[in-house]
Amino acid sequence: MQDSFDQKKQSILEEISTNGPDNLDASPKGTIDEHCIPIINLINKHKDMVTTSSCSGRVSVFLEGVKSADSTSIVAKGNYGRWLFVTHDPKDLDNWYDSIDFTYDTTRFPTDNGTRSILYKFEAVILHVKCRDETTAQRLYILAMNNGFRESGIGNNFNVAIRINIKLDIPIGFTDAESEKLRCFVNKEYLEYITLISHERFRENFKKLDQLYGAVEKMMTEESNGEAGSKKKNKYAESKEERRERMIREGLQRQQSMKKLKE
Repeated sequence: MQDSFDQKKQSILEEISTNGPDNLDASPKGTIDEHCIPIINLINKHKDMVTTSSCSGRVSVFLEGVKSADSTSIVAKGNYGRWLFVTHDPKDLDNWYDSIDFTYDTTRFPTDNGTRSILYKFEAVILHVKCRDETTAQRLYILAMNNGFRESGIGNNFNVAIRINIKLDIPIGFTDAESEKLRCFVNKEYLEYITLISHERFRENFKKLDQLYGAVEKMMTEESNGEAGSKKKNKYAESKEERRERMIREGLQRQQSMKKLKE
């Protein structure tokens, strides 16, 4: 009979295997990021781990929602907040601003509380991995930390969040209560500049993802070799009967050696 972890893992793997354009998951994108597929497949081969969510890194442009008078949050995602642009692939990043109906005005800035900011963000890779037990969770957490994923942590039920601090978070415009126009208060040259920085962030991000893949692969290989060595050792371990017979043989050999010395 499967335990609760194995049942959960089987259910997740079934969802992953059927995920695609015709069967979207609950994430905003709806499908697994292509760059995450190799490490997802690797981690899910481990009998004590299963990935529960992932993002390979993304650039987004987000219009804040309408803030209530008593709101203390910096970014209100509800109340008409919406994505203006999102990509998980650097190939789609160039000239992203042409897809947004911006009104460029570098002389006007927001001045009232009704302003809704437009934020440009780069967010790095993140993986959530459910582990069977605390030992496995601690091993994965330490591995992630040792490979530069310094924002990682262990949550409830041995869920490990693997995160790295590579990010951008830049206000580039606003819309106000007077108009629904998307006003960009920086010029296109500046947008091209932060696009260039984002390409660098993507390269660094994917490099760290490859490093993490190699570290997990090495860990799994070492675990596999250790288990194989243990099984081999146990296979050739002598039984109580074999040990008794060996002790008798060695005792007789010592007696014969002593007898020859006396002669």
